[in-house]
Amino acid sequence: MRLVFAGTPQVAIPALDACVGSQHEVVAVITRPDAPTGRGRVLTPSPVAARAGELGIPVLKPVRAGDPDFLAELRAYEPECCPVVAYGGLLPRVSLGIPKRGWINLHFSVLPAWRGAAPVQHAIWRGDDVTGATTFLLDEGLDTGPILGVVTETIRPSDTSGELLTRLSHTGASLLVATLDAWADGMLVPVPQPSDGVSHAPKITVDDGRITWDQPATAVDRHIRACTPEPGAWTEFRGERLGLGPVQLAEVPDVSPGQIVVEKSRVLVGTATGAVQLGEVKPFGKKHMNAADWARGVRIVANELMS
Repeated sequence: MRLVFAGTPQVAIPALDACVGSQHEVVAVITRPDAPTGRGRVLTPSPVAARAGELGIPVLKPVRAGDPDFLAELRAYEPECCPVVAYGGLLPRVSLGIPKRGWINLHFSVLPAWRGAAPVQHAIWRGDDVTGATTFLLDEGLDTGPILGVVTETIRPSDTSGELLTRLSHTGASLLVATLDAWADGMLVPVPQPSDGVSHAPKITVDDGRITWDQPATAVDRHIRACTPEPGAWTEFRGERLGLGPVQLAEVPDVSPGQIVVEKSRVLVGTATGAVQLGEVKPFGKKHMNAADWARGVRIVANELMS
């Protein structure tokens, strides 16, 4: 089939590469417009745009997917099917009928669980044991279309959202190509999503990354891993933001929520149920560093708290 691939972040690149290496023909790529990055706020192409450039594939960067000029350009490519992976923009009704075989979305959850922008983060935060990836036909709803294929993936006890999403990007890429192959051969029957088990995964903001120490240690651990690397977990120390990397559960008696305990080679913080051992931290305006090195530098006083 003639494909026009839609995607934007790094996590979509394995799927793009898999489509390019398949029996299908990727004739163009749709991605979000260049965005300012870095301290200099330099306009930079998306990771998918950069990869498409390396592959010599034409790139479309509509500001709005409903713009008539973009829709005319998309029609000109005569796509039979449009695979979508983390495009990051809403596709209007008028665009859905352009590819003859529809838009096939690769979503990183087992639908109908975790519909929305941040399914992997929410699965870890919630404490799910298993997640996966789903291919489905786009309709006008938010991740509500009929299902074409599913793979599952175990969530490991130490998984960050970044690590889990990396694994899913590769297993999902294989699922997407298998779906496209079977769809082209007429071997798939779309299955409506069940009405039970629906949950939603809205985008996680910087404010959502704030850690509150009055929750159980296991919840603190999941919260931090869900926000790693994006948008980043953090707490307040001496009135400034302190970034937090993944932690380990620790046994420490008589420690209050938020209380900092400094030992020879580790730094502990109390929660509602025991304590966690800090890994890396990021003081405001500085680089990531080992928590023990940070504690020696700031000279923690007795009973000092994070909040």
